[in-house]
Amino acid sequence: MIRFEHVTKRYADGTTAVDDLSFEVAEGELVTLVGPSGCGKTTTMMMVNRLVEPTSGRVLVDGEDISGVDPVALRRKIGYVIQQVGLFPHRTVLDNTATVPALLGWKKAAARARAAELLDLVGLDPATYGSRYPAQLSGGQRQRVGVARALAADPPVLLMDEPFGAVDPVVRERLQNEFLALQATVRKTVLLVTHDIEEAVRMGDRMAVYGQGRIEQFDAPATVLGSPATPYVADFVGSDRGLKRLAVTPVTEADLDPVPLEKPGGTDGAPDPVPLGTSLKDALAALLQHDTGRLTVTGDDGRPVGVLTPEGVHRALRRATVE
Repeated sequence: MIRFEHVTKRYADGTTAVDDLSFEVAEGELVTLVGPSGCGKTTTMMMVNRLVEPTSGRVLVDGEDISGVDPVALRRKIGYVIQQVGLFPHRTVLDNTATVPALLGWKKAAARARAAELLDLVGLDPATYGSRYPAQLSGGQRQRVGVARALAADPPVLLMDEPFGAVDPVVRERLQNEFLALQATVRKTVLLVTHDIEEAVRMGDRMAVYGQGRIEQFDAPATVLGSPATPYVADFVGSDRGLKRLAVTPVTEADLDPVPLEKPGGTDGAPDPVPLGTSLKDALAALLQHDTGRLTVTGDDGRPVGVLTPEGVHRALRRATVE
């Protein structure tokens, strides 16, 4: 869906923001671009909607070289979510959300109906929030409106630049969860820029770790954490990368001990069971809140298939490291 072919961006003062960049993002894939400030990740993203023009190389969207596409028409077909949201303060939430359909010539009733549908999709009741103005919303609510607006014209591509960086950590995690659930439904092709390695790991199907103007590693988060390609990547993801892998490693039957026939001392204080596929991070969190030392894991039918112990968590991480 998105392809970079030997793309370089060099400014007049000689600064090279992006150097000979080649990678591809598949349709429906969420790729995170992560790296320190000034590494070129935002420049990369902005070349997809021609807010920045490459010095050399080609950027293709759905097989088409975008250098030959009218920039305004291109941008109306690409959703764009930024950290500060950029809502129009004098327009209601409903009208903000309907902005792009209106620009595309939709009839007002159709644009507003689509806006109401999207507000509902991101968890904002249009009957309650549609007539409000951005100043009357919390930061998290404004960010949801920004996502709804970006999706209003049903664009195949969504660009997100530090979309959750302006809210507190609790709200950020909730917004991340909500967006991942939304992405599972709408399956857009997404480039998400972040400086936060934990966000990149949590959100991305794959992640691109940037050095200075170059991608040092482009792979699944579990692979980047388990097998850093270079010393730079190893240093960037951190010495606690084994702990970060908990969030991207699911519980499988291979990690479980048999379900005991009898539970000594009864079931008092036992954690609630979790399904197969739960992240090791969430499973370990449940384990640590109780004294039983084991966590029942269920299959698709809701029946226990085994128990997870601290030793099982360790086995799972070791297994994931060599996969």
